[in-house]
Amino acid sequence: MIKEHIEPIENQNSDLTKGSINQHLKRIAIPASIGFLFNTLFNVVDTIYAGRLSTDALAGLTLSFPIFFIIIAVSAGIGNAVSALGAIALGKKDKTSFNQLGFNALILGFISGLLVTLFATSFTEPLFMLIGASGDALDLGVAYTNVIFYGSIFFILNAVLNGLLSAQGNTKTYRNLLIISFFLNLVLDPLFIFGWFGLPRLGVVGVALATVLIQVIGTIYLTMRLIKSEWIDMRKLIRSKFTINTMVELLKQAIPSSLNMATIAIGIFIINFYVLKYGGTEGVAAYGAATRIEQLALLPALGLNVAAMTIAGQNFGAQNKGRILEVFKKSMFAGVMIMIVGAMIIFPLAPLLISIFNNDPIVISIGARYLRIEVLAFVTYVILNISISVLQGIKKPNYAIFMGIYRQALPFALFFLLGTTLKMGLDGVWWGIVIINWSAVIITLYYIKIQLKKLK
Repeated sequence: MIKEHIEPIENQNSDLTKGSINQHLKRIAIPASIGFLFNTLFNVVDTIYAGRLSTDALAGLTLSFPIFFIIIAVSAGIGNAVSALGAIALGKKDKTSFNQLGFNALILGFISGLLVTLFATSFTEPLFMLIGASGDALDLGVAYTNVIFYGSIFFILNAVLNGLLSAQGNTKTYRNLLIISFFLNLVLDPLFIFGWFGLPRLGVVGVALATVLIQVIGTIYLTMRLIKSEWIDMRKLIRSKFTINTMVELLKQAIPSSLNMATIAIGIFIINFYVLKYGGTEGVAAYGAATRIEQLALLPALGLNVAAMTIAGQNFGAQNKGRILEVFKKSMFAGVMIMIVGAMIIFPLAPLLISIFNNDPIVISIGARYLRIEVLAFVTYVILNISISVLQGIKKPNYAIFMGIYRQALPFALFFLLGTTLKMGLDGVWWGIVIINWSAVIITLYYIKIQLKKLK
């Protein structure tokens, strides 16, 4: 009897082509943001434990991030492609195409995971050495990253499964998984790091092992929830065929998104290079801690990216073009307001927040300085991310490649100019990030204005 009352509500909620845009934004963005919160807290726990082990361990974990980003880039690219194309199929009310998409996306995710596992581990140590890592920071970073690569298939499959759920407007399932993962990590991290209950003491390798194990659990959970979702028909899914056309559509959406994420990794790689050059190991440790805090500030707005892409995709499929402009404006306004509040909170508390991760006075000083400059760029992340999400929802994913290249190619010259030529050191890196982001915003707003006018 209860099920009969629930199903009509779920059916109504999965249709984003009608009803209040504000209500759809809240229903999708809030669970997604809560999920991102716990995902970031997951990473914060890893960072805190690494900082407690040693400054070298924290530096190693920080240096690993742009290399670990290979998995994030592939996962995000495929996941975003599935979410956008799935939303367009649902906007057309085409259940067969949705299940065909799901079948091909799972194949793509499985193959991608195997390729990353097979090839990425060969480049881990050379990449660390390229940015100047050495000693314990090098050894610990390589050990952590290689274990993560061995579990890459589960990261990517989870992105595919979540993409199929997000296309239906369901962000609560992934939110629940990320909350569960956070609490599991609280237990598994010290269990593996310090060797509780007779287990071997694994240090930073234990941090990676806990992460991979939790991803495996996530794959099982998301699969179970997807099978029960409204638009998945297991008979249609199993009978679906591998098709070149569907795979091409997926890759056309996934590759630009992945390349955009990959350029972010290159950008972080370049930042780490200059931070290590100007600030040493303490500078890298400070940057690692500060970016965790920065991620927490961005969390409330991150859910808007998911909501904007999903709502724009469904309405693009249904040819409701006026609603696409509406979701762009409303999600942008909400995101900018949220980031202004976040900046006002972080600026005065910066030293205290950095001290949570590491008690070295040099690390605290560098990290606080970074945050107090970086708050000037907070709103730029929202503007850029929502713009790119809406563009992906209307099948204009290629702009992300251009913007990714622009934002990550410019830093190498600009950081050198500000940091070395003008002798600003680390401040040159921090101010360079602000300058690049605001120039990217100007270009992006001009471009998306043209694209939205074409829709009219």
